[in-house]
Amino acid sequence: MNSIIVKGLLIPFLGTSLGSACVLFMKKDLSANLQKSLSGFAAGVMIAASVWSLLIPAMDQATEQGMGKIGFIPAVIGFCLGMLFLLLLDVITPHMHLNETVEGPKSSFSKSTMMVLAVTLHNIPEGMAVGVLYAGWYTGAVNVSASAALALAIGIAIQNFPEGAIISMPLHSKGVSKNKAFVYGVLTGIVEPVAGFATILLARFIVPVLPYLLSFAAGAMIYVVVEELVPEMAEDEGEKHSNAGTIMFMIGFSLMMMLDVALG
Repeated sequence: MNSIIVKGLLIPFLGTSLGSACVLFMKKDLSANLQKSLSGFAAGVMIAASVWSLLIPAMDQATEQGMGKIGFIPAVIGFCLGMLFLLLLDVITPHMHLNETVEGPKSSFSKSTMMVLAVTLHNIPEGMAVGVLYAGWYTGAVNVSASAALALAIGIAIQNFPEGAIISMPLHSKGVSKNKAFVYGVLTGIVEPVAGFATILLARFIVPVLPYLLSFAAGAMIYVVVEELVPEMAEDEGEKHSNAGTIMFMIGFSLMMMLDVALG
């Protein structure tokens, strides 16, 4: 496989690993304000990546395939299916927000297990998103450059850095050892290159439906933002209201937008 693709698929995993490593230097609990900031930043990056790196290329390719002015149809269908897919996962699997606690005898999984499971499930479509973009570039089936695929990989890696920290640092604050919390964080990200590699290997089969897959990945990422990150960045928890999450959302969105335009 092309070395450019291999390196690109590993970039998001590196972001998760580096974020998880923050726990090794942690001396205090993760403050609520910092967690809101990290969530806001991640949300901004993911929304910008979904629009510029996934939805717009999906509509462009559908138009080039002869759909003309109705080239938005695959994007709409794929986007809705992506959101509904993660909604279904949330319904049929044990789900919790990262700042919730687990109580009562009905809890069949420990809090640590459910936190890792939730983020791992969300990382799968992110890996697919990078894989889909590289597949489109490698096969020449869609007007996507290697730089655009790299921009998405870097954007997701930036988003994964706070995500890794959000996993590993709260785990340690709840009593999990630093090394074990770091490993948990890393494991949530290892599914991304695996999903990306699988997508590349199936490239010749997915090229005809690439607009749907691009927008599917966008829908899955937006679902994570709406269901997980926005509530976390906005929650007051009885404390004084903070705009940190909103400001970091603005920074994350702007950074990813600039990355995609500059590298694309």
